[in-house]
Amino acid sequence: MFRTAALTRSLAPLADRILIRRAAKEVQTAGGIYLPSDQTKNANQGTVVAVGPGIRDVSGSLHPPTLKEGDSVLLPEYGGTKVKIEDDELFLFREDDILGKFE
Repeated sequence: MFRTAALTRSLAPLADRILIRRAAKEVQTAGGIYLPSDQTKNANQGTVVAVGPGIRDVSGSLHPPTLKEGDSVLLPEYGGTKVKIEDDELFLFREDDILGKFE
């Protein structure tokens, strides 16, 4: 848990960008068959690690993001900017790119 706090201090997203840790890849099917690591797809789910302050519109007013740290979100299959910090692989997405939030 301390490792997550250290990551948010070392990389703070700007504007409406959101730093996300993708869920682990599924390596076993529902039937119990284990898949090789190169045949597994990226998970479409992730957890918000850090959130930027928001985006400004033409008039200069700040629109804060709707997500907060710890939210579980639905991600597109492709996209995001991969960021590797030590051994952790995180992704930066714009708030518009995130498909939904799990309640």
